Amino acid sequence: MKRLAVVVCFLGVCGAVPALAQNLPKVKEFRIERGMSEEAKACLNCHKEESPGLFADWAMSRHASANISCLDCHRADPTDPDVNQEHFKQYERSDTKWGRPEYKVPIATAVTPKDCSRCHPDEVQQYSRSKHAKTNIIVWKIDPWMKLGMNNDIERQSGCLTCHGTVLKVDAKGRLDSATWPNVGVGRVNMDGSLGSCTSCHTRHRFSVAEARRPQACGQCHLGPDHPQIEIYTESKHGAIYDSFGESYNWDAAPGTWTPGVDYRGPTCASCHMSGAGPVMTTHDVTERLSWELQAPLTVRPQDFAPLPAKTDWKAEREKMQAICMQCHTKSWVEDHYTKLDAVVQNYNDVYFKPAKAMLDQLYEKGLISKDKFFDEEPEIEFYELWHHEGRRARMGSAMMAPDYAWWHGFYECKHRYNTFMQMANEHLHSGEKFYKWAPFPGEGGSTVRPPELPEE
Repeated sequence: MKRLAVVVCFLGVCGAVPALAQNLPKVKEFRIERGMSEEAKACLNCHKEESPGLFADWAMSRHASANISCLDCHRADPTDPDVNQEHFKQYERSDTKWGRPEYKVPIATAVTPKDCSRCHPDEVQQYSRSKHAKTNIIVWKIDPWMKLGMNNDIERQSGCLTCHGTVLKVDAKGRLDSATWPNVGVGRVNMDGSLGSCTSCHTRHRFSVAEARRPQACGQCHLGPDHPQIEIYTESKHGAIYDSFGESYNWDAAPGTWTPGVDYRGPTCASCHMSGAGPVMTTHDVTERLSWELQAPLTVRPQDFAPLPAKTDWKAEREKMQAICMQCHTKSWVEDHYTKLDAVVQNYNDVYFKPAKAMLDQLYEKGLISKDKFFDEEPEIEFYELWHHEGRRARMGSAMMAPDYAWWHGFYECKHRYNTFMQMANEHLHSGEKFYKWAPFPGEGGSTVRPPELPEE
């Protein structure tokens, strides 16, 4: 018994001091001693001191785990037009040991899909053919706000181009022009000729796949009166399931392995439009799996969307989306949903859009409104919002199973807009009186010249 007591005493008391010492808190530190170049170490250590939030994001990323440093993404050829000339001053500093000339490396501030393609070639190739990458091209083809200069430059920079993307340029000092930067728009035109920004969804410097899988990533741009996908998703059963169980989802599953029923219960935007499931491969082309262009004035098949005709067959893409749906739903459930969606499209096209478009054309033909500008006469605004606001909400609400958006925010509002538009049009057709023109139109004056840097499509 005495012997046992001695052993217990030895374990409990004599061992207490080193055990306690092991549990004492230590200062957290990031140690950079992997097989990186001295220049790369200098970048990381400098940012660790100057911008610790940026550094901490990188340190928690998969890039850091894979020994990918700042230079792997930001390093540029000295002849590149987007080399940050200001950054060279960092290597002339005397207040930090990391600012020495031997660490001098040309870098570009904006990391582009072309840069990312060195490690992610398939994803970049898929993205390059999507409507996301081409959205700047599309708006310059069809959008009256841009084509007719009906908003000014600062309204575009702070609004439209934040999501659609600017045309990056450098100023006289060799810095990115503040009129075009900062910007992570999905259709950004980069100085190396590539289109888009991967950090639209995978924000720097964590570049988290988990973040891009959550609906909030898409909701940064897909919201509001004209394309309220995030609000529609939130109302839907899918959104309700996400709100209830989202914190238990396995958001960090490796790319290509995120599986319904295993890693998550209800889908997010990415689950349906990008992630792989069952026989369907993962894609970064969000225009795949679509069988209707629901944002267009007249709903058409993707290959008939004139600004950017799809090079795929809508039937094949519908089969892909239905295969995604059938990971959780029966075939009959999925097919019946699409039957209803097709009927909604026909109802919108035939009952609302086509008659309203015919009336608008008649007003132009009679000279009651002019074609020289858009939005400066009331029928143009009413017609625009009929398809761009209420009509989109009705169609998208139906597609994503949000009945309040399909009806109260959608077709109900379509009826009100349609009746108002038709009443004013018929009154002026009867009287022959021209519509009042708002002139000067407030906030107009933006350039009507299509940026030459935009590629032809």
